[in-house]
Amino acid sequence: MSYTKLLYHAVFCTKYRKNTIPKTHEKALYAYIMGIIDNKKSKLYRIGGTENHLHLLFDMHPTFALSDFMREIKEHSSKWLGQNQNFPNFEGWAVSFAAFTYNLNEKQTIINYIKNQKEHHKTVSFEEEYRQFLIDNGVEIDEKYFLKE
Repeated sequence: MSYTKLLYHAVFCTKYRKNTIPKTHEKALYAYIMGIIDNKKSKLYRIGGTENHLHLLFDMHPTFALSDFMREIKEHSSKWLGQNQNFPNFEGWAVSFAAFTYNLNEKQTIINYIKNQKEHHKTVSFEEEYRQFLIDNGVEIDEKYFLKE
């Protein structure tokens, strides 16, 4: 038995960052993604976002690789969204995502940040937020690939 407690904060956006997640139906999407994560013996602490992107705070079961975990979340939710009449403009998720681990002591701070997404994006674009997220986590940004989908 391995013992782990890795807190991941992941961010990913809709294809071409189009506003295809209506506020009126976002909770259904959030519940669906929670189900995907629960079925992977993992724990979702918070999900939130806007019409064009999502933030997830979760603890992933140690048998999964992060890239596989995120690919499956995006694949399953994309299929569900494509079949759901409440998301008629959804074209898919962008290929990339960003994810970083955090100390358990930062959990509530990240939960609050995710809760505040709609207010936050009244003054900050997704592109600005995503760039800062990468910079804050020490990722060197190659401009020729930044948010190119």
